[in-house]
Amino acid sequence: MKGVVFTEFLDMVEKRHGADFVDDIIEDSHLSSGGSYTAVGTYPHTEMVSLIHALAARNQCAVPVLMLDFGHHLFGRFHANYPTFFDNVHCALDFMEGIENIIHAEVRKLYPDAELPKFEVEYRDSKQLRLLYDSHRHFEDLAEGLILGCIDHFGVPHQLQRENDVSGPQGKTRFILTRL
Repeated sequence: MKGVVFTEFLDMVEKRHGADFVDDIIEDSHLSSGGSYTAVGTYPHTEMVSLIHALAARNQCAVPVLMLDFGHHLFGRFHANYPTFFDNVHCALDFMEGIENIIHAEVRKLYPDAELPKFEVEYRDSKQLRLLYDSHRHFEDLAEGLILGCIDHFGVPHQLQRENDVSGPQGKTRFILTRL
């Protein structure tokens, strides 16, 4: 997993809870990296799982809720750090439709070692987009938070539905975005 996800997560936690709290969840997590990340580095996704679980334990909050929250936050950070990805994109449906072929294609050019989730477009019309999310990491809650952040960014109401394990146990997750 790219380090930018780790650095953004720890920055979010620090802004909300302080530097000492970040040190505490890093210590609680027993990370092989020691919790030292660079945005361009690559780290085991299991370290993110450990950090999220440590945060959940200290906050007495459910892991899925924290992942949704972080995904929503992360979308805003991606917008701030990579504004060119938003050029000439005017709605959430267009942005989400371009994740795989535009954004992930650019990420792979910069970071050939990046292991990105797949977002396959199943269906698209003027009011609806159906995406299949597929990742061995199973960060569906993070993906949902990113999608919710995208919807909020563009400011047009949408309904978001999620269907888990659409291709069997531990299968893909379908996200259906419908403009209201």
